[in-house]
Amino acid sequence: MSTLTGVGVSPGVGVGPAYVLAYEATVPDPGSRHGGGAGDAAAELAVAGRALERVAADLEARGARAGGQAREILEAQAMMARDPGLADGVATLVEAGTAAARAVYEAFGHYRDLLAAAGGYLGERVADLDDVRDRAVAVIEGRAVPGVPGVPTDTGQPYVLVARDLAPADTALLSPDVVAAFVTEQGGPTSHTAILARAMGVPAVVACPGATSIAPGTPVLVDGASGLVRPAPSGDEVLGARDAAAAREAVLASATGPGTTADGYAVPLLANIGGPRDVAAALEHGAEGIGLYRTEFLFLDRAEAPSAAEQEAAYLEVLDAFPGGRVIVRTLDAGADKPLAFLPPGAYEPNPALGERGVRLFRTHPEIMGTQLAALAAAAARSSARLQVMAPMVATAEEAAWFADACDAAGLPSSGVMVEIPSAALRASDLAVRAGFLSIGTNDLAQYALAADRQLGALTGLQDAWQPALLDLVALAAAGAAERGRQCGACGEAAADPALACVLVGLGVTSLSMSAPALPAVRAALSRHTRQQCHLAAAAARAAASPEEARAEARSHLPGLAGLAL
Repeated sequence: MSTLTGVGVSPGVGVGPAYVLAYEATVPDPGSRHGGGAGDAAAELAVAGRALERVAADLEARGARAGGQAREILEAQAMMARDPGLADGVATLVEAGTAAARAVYEAFGHYRDLLAAAGGYLGERVADLDDVRDRAVAVIEGRAVPGVPGVPTDTGQPYVLVARDLAPADTALLSPDVVAAFVTEQGGPTSHTAILARAMGVPAVVACPGATSIAPGTPVLVDGASGLVRPAPSGDEVLGARDAAAAREAVLASATGPGTTADGYAVPLLANIGGPRDVAAALEHGAEGIGLYRTEFLFLDRAEAPSAAEQEAAYLEVLDAFPGGRVIVRTLDAGADKPLAFLPPGAYEPNPALGERGVRLFRTHPEIMGTQLAALAAAAARSSARLQVMAPMVATAEEAAWFADACDAAGLPSSGVMVEIPSAALRASDLAVRAGFLSIGTNDLAQYALAADRQLGALTGLQDAWQPALLDLVALAAAGAAERGRQCGACGEAAADPALACVLVGLGVTSLSMSAPALPAVRAALSRHTRQQCHLAAAAARAAASPEEARAEARSHLPGLAGLAL
């Protein structure tokens, strides 16, 4: 079997026999009903309640045994099982005649859709939610609860755990004595699999297509930094990988301090976060500030909007972690695809991704924006950090000016906009008349430029950040910002690719923001190349006809990547 490639999220090299976790959750019959009487409904509701409580208690017990970060994660999962809103949803379904297992499954579905639509950090919590759901359904149906075995090899040799995805309860009680590495087909850099793997010091690769096709028992080599997964490696390949990993770690460790190119051009390296809990990882990996603070976690799945005081506390906690540093907060990005329970439902939108969301929603509900901006201003007044606020889903210069006026009125002097829509990239100079800075969201920009739904796996190739058309739009946005003397950062996960980070700098991007674990490799890649080399790599990538060609052409101008084994 050929080498597989995924996203390395926990560095190191692990070797061992593959244990392929083949558990598939059972979906309760959509037509399953109970007897229909009041007594039947009460009995089914009691069954569901006991199952959810049993799951919550088990998760808490596992967390207590694991301790540390695992305990926090599993306690958060237990709270999911005990969520009052979930209980109300189950009760509504059961009272309408749905059997307990199906009611639990459907009630979780509502929350699952919210998180999946949010994407990014919140989207990666879907695996946690699915795990709680599947455990509860298994308890109700009297089946074995999902889990990972202890040491399934005859020799007791640590194994490489391979799965479609993993939940925290699967991994929290494992140790490097048992598992040599994790490989999953799904997940991302901020998934809890990635977080726990780093905490355990176990190499891990996520988003690795084809991983579960590895035959059980096959020796597997996993490089948790480069993302390479090699079934049936030779002895020389194992030694080579370990030597390369040691050399790479030495290089990464030597690249410290602010982001700069080899010739001294400063490129601030910032972190993307989904809330205060992500700050520790950002600091650990040397973030110079926050380039994208997603605020949706404060608003989703609530019956009432968060108060100004609650918001202020959440913003201040992050600002205080970067005294004198830069913290860029994205205002609420919600809409029909991420509905807010405390707002009246809007008109039906056949395509929510193109509907009333982001800054457009603020114009319909200005009170939500007013409270958020006031809370941000209050937090900024109590901190030495440099707060910047940006609006999502801005399409026109008029929208950019409207948001800038609102920020000025709230006492927020530094406001900008996200460049996620092709029109914003094409007319960036117009937007930058009033917007104080631009920040390119490469994920959504790719979705809209190439008409490729981010949630549709079949179109993953069109979402490739190396698409030459996407690089053209990035270059236009950066040039438009520069024309007005504005900074133009990039905060999509494209910035986490060390080679592409160099290309972005060559395209004119002035700062890079990414998930925290990616920062050391990007810092090292920049430090090994001059600004001129970045320009040449960018020009070569834009001249290519495909993402594959763009990647290869760019790398030919970035020789320093070889020393990083990336």
